Amino acid sequence: MDLVALFIVALIAIEHVGIGAFEIFGNTQEQAKAFDMPEDFVSQKNAKTALANQGIYNAMLGILTLVFILIFPIGILRVILTLMMLFIVIVAIFGGFTVTKKILLMQGLPALIGLILVFFFYR
Repeated sequence: MDLVALFIVALIAIEHVGIGAFEIFGNTQEQAKAFDMPEDFVSQKNAKTALANQGIYNAMLGILTLVFILIFPIGILRVILTLMMLFIVIVAIFGGFTVTKKILLMQGLPALIGLILVFFFYR
């Protein structure tokens, strides 16, 4: 079960790298649709900058999670991955209430599953 938990967490990390790339480099129309925002708002320079800033956080969260999986021993890794997944769940809840409910499903649910797997099955 340890490998399943690590695999799921690695997929969540890869998802965050992809989300980060989408927020930094994505097409304005697709970003507007994904975040339920008007396209004219998303196309503004300040909104693009804010999305890119948010994107670098998501990408780095994913990259750091992958690096943690590779370098930390099991005992420490369990604590770190629990905290990382909990962090993502909390941020997804905030995003779900402030931006779009889709964030709860797309980011929060996978992280919650990862949190449960790591907490209960990763030893």
